Amino acid sequence: MASKKIYHRGQICSLRITDMAFEGKGIAKIDNEKGRYVVFIPNTIPGQLVECRMVKVKNAYAEAKLIRILEASELEEAHSYALIPGAPYLSLPIEKQREYKQETSLELFKRIGKIEEVAHLFDEYIESPRLLHYRNKMEYSFGAVYVEPGENQFLDGFALGFKKRGQWLAVEPLSGDSGMFDAQFENFLPTISTWFQERGHSAWHGKTHEGFCRMLAVRKSFSEDKILVNFVSSATELEAFDVDAFTKLFQDEFGDRLGGLIHTINDDISDRPKASAGERRLLAGTETLMESIHGLKFEISVESFFQTNPASAELLYQKALDYVKEDHPESKPVLMDLFAGTGTISQLLAQAVPEAEVIGVEIVEEAVKDARRSAKANGFEDLKFFAADVGKFLLEHPEYQGRIHTITLDPPRAGIAPKTLRKVIRLGAERIVYISCNPATQARDIQILSEFGYRLKKFSLVDQFPHTAHIESVALFEKINH
Repeated sequence: MASKKIYHRGQICSLRITDMAFEGKGIAKIDNEKGRYVVFIPNTIPGQLVECRMVKVKNAYAEAKLIRILEASELEEAHSYALIPGAPYLSLPIEKQREYKQETSLELFKRIGKIEEVAHLFDEYIESPRLLHYRNKMEYSFGAVYVEPGENQFLDGFALGFKKRGQWLAVEPLSGDSGMFDAQFENFLPTISTWFQERGHSAWHGKTHEGFCRMLAVRKSFSEDKILVNFVSSATELEAFDVDAFTKLFQDEFGDRLGGLIHTINDDISDRPKASAGERRLLAGTETLMESIHGLKFEISVESFFQTNPASAELLYQKALDYVKEDHPESKPVLMDLFAGTGTISQLLAQAVPEAEVIGVEIVEEAVKDARRSAKANGFEDLKFFAADVGKFLLEHPEYQGRIHTITLDPPRAGIAPKTLRKVIRLGAERIVYISCNPATQARDIQILSEFGYRLKKFSLVDQFPHTAHIESVALFEKINH
């Protein structure tokens, strides 16, 4: 008998999680007289009893949002870190996290990518060198509406922490070290919150669009052991804001670790104001930090795109470089870094394969300028960057026609649009090394690459974000001569 809907949209119910699908979606299975019905609930662990709200209901399955955990799983282990929405699997042993991430990712390549012998093509699973305190960036929200962690009742007041998962209004106050970012900074958050409250400052209210304190965006350099802080506020209470006392608060706590302190005034009423927008004032230090990957130095601001887990990123890039160096010709090959951004991979290629001609291609001209400046600072005077659309590159630069041996790709999480991927294929490279922060979109692209004569030779999984559902993949494709 075919399954039929047994829930309706918006319904709240309690379910036991029995399994896990890709991206950490817990699975609850319900057997009744109508057959088996499956409910997917993200950020849950097998064995947990959860309260959830149905958001999408079909005949054979439903998708729900987690409201709260009613009973822990026997798989979980106790820890002393503050609970945050961004680390739903902190209580799950890392070995179990690896098991679920690897199994669900390989199944994805088999089902979506149509790779039957997926186990034979799987190279290795690379764990993060740091399992705790590995992030180099966090954004903390102020809120006039808050919810205590693990609860669901909205309260009025002043809070500093993270937005409660699944909604935009309420903030869950962070009481201390979450185990994900810098312990000293997160343990200092309650002091920052108290400092503002004692001086009568208000927190931003998402509905009324009123309040002074909006966000703290923080960047950390592991190589320098410094932090860079950007406090974002509205302009409403500026006269009462004691800038000198605020600066001293951070200088007294962090001393030489305070690389920079910025105050940004942003009256945009959107839920998440851009930390880079608005009027900026540098209160202390500098607006950038230096970070090191594979011995190369990179200048980063609070809002720069940069790998969030630098220690793991080194291993991710090393695997990509290993794939690039496999079987490359003795003559000087041309290596193209597509979607080059600010040129991190381009510079690593130039360092790892000095006999190659490396070119970086990026459509955003500002990023290309940053890439050229960064490459020059690292001593790569001959590294070429082009501000160009991938589809027009060979028309504008015919000297590279038929000369591109390997392309490296590191697209955004949404992956490569099929139309753009076909433009990449038309460049005619012998090999493609494809880094993906979403194996689901990479598995989808395997089919398109296969249609145009590229076969998957091998791939590895890299755990950039322990205690979350995210996993990255590095894949090597080779062109087949028909």
